Amino acid sequence: MALPPQSPPTPGQTPGQLPASRQAQGDVFLREVDEAVRQDEMAGFAKRFGPMIVGAVLAGLIALAGFLWWQHHSREQIDRNGEQLVQALDHVEAGQLNDADQQLAPIAAADKTGSGAAAKLMRAAIAEQQGKSAEAVKLFAAVAADSDAPKPFRDLATLREVSAGFDALPPQQAVDRLKPLAVPGNAWFGNAGELLGIAYLKLGQRELAGPLFASIARDEATPQSLRRRARQLAGLLGVDAVDDVARAASEEGAGAGPAAE
Repeated sequence: MALPPQSPPTPGQTPGQLPASRQAQGDVFLREVDEAVRQDEMAGFAKRFGPMIVGAVLAGLIALAGFLWWQHHSREQIDRNGEQLVQALDHVEAGQLNDADQQLAPIAAADKTGSGAAAKLMRAAIAEQQGKSAEAVKLFAAVAADSDAPKPFRDLATLREVSAGFDALPPQQAVDRLKPLAVPGNAWFGNAGELLGIAYLKLGQRELAGPLFASIARDEATPQSLRRRARQLAGLLGVDAVDDVARAASEEGAGAGPAAE
């Protein structure tokens, strides 16, 4: 087979060297071969793993659609529960406690969000108003022990549980339950602190009860009626809870109201 004639080397070029144009053609050829190999590899990869990838993508899309549906359904459920809670409140205001309780029961049983906890608290309050103390304590205790319920609901349920069963509850147990709530700055400081002070008195711990009542009396966030009562209890225990005599006298006068005829 005859070989194509080769151009003689130019002056200064060794016989083993090729012209720059021939080297460039070789580089282009190598790149084309490399690209073809890569395309073959990608074709084989797609043929082998393509169905798996497509399946994974479809599964992801199905999961996303399911999540969006669940989120939409949850919002609709929350809206429905909110409407039923409002209707139950209307029944309570109208004195229709049994109707309100029946409307709240399915929400309290099925809903694991704040709506369910609110429904349980309302059912417990209804039971307490109907004189069913044991049932009320049981419902309050269920919310207090529910880790899924919002913390403000759990704190309120703890306070109401202790309050509803206070007479039958051992004083030390009441102290243990109320101490985390009876701290300044807590939303339930005044109410929990008053019960805690009474539990201290039951235990004979006057030295703890007096300063606690005085602290409640000085707490600006506590309702005036409760502050006034705490001030009187602190005074009976020999603890001065009056920082501003004129203001205290004004509050006492406002709380007394018009004299009875």
